[in-house]
Amino acid sequence: MQIIVELIQNECIGSQSELAMKLAERNVNVTQATLSRDLKALKISKVATDRGGYMYIIPDGREVQNKLRQHGMDMPLHGNVGFQSVEFSGNFAVIKTRNGYATGLAYDIDMARLPEILGTIAGADTVFAILREGASQEQVREFLARFAQP
Repeated sequence: MQIIVELIQNECIGSQSELAMKLAERNVNVTQATLSRDLKALKISKVATDRGGYMYIIPDGREVQNKLRQHGMDMPLHGNVGFQSVEFSGNFAVIKTRNGYATGLAYDIDMARLPEILGTIAGADTVFAILREGASQEQVREFLARFAQP
């Protein structure tokens, strides 16, 4: 499994078949079922890139951002996440999205590691964000504006 981690960390791999080919180039032959189990055991995820494709990542916010930048991409923070509005109540932000977009937006918010936001919970069209004590709602609004439709 270490070779899978090395490949994921060092290359932009977007599918199990592509990963299987990379492993075969290193004389490691695996079935799709084994590869699928290994990816799950390693907690490896697939994320969308800003070029319309996908890539596997080992979910650590800084590693994700660094890997995307290394391959000439940015975190997908532009107009394609369905952001619609945000309202605040105390230390909570209720963020509305188009149906089906909340999970991706919550992931992007969490991976950005904004100091004002402790974490998120996503539904189908709503992200519930918990703000840190003393966090500026204005800073959170400015951050979320990056997700607004152009």
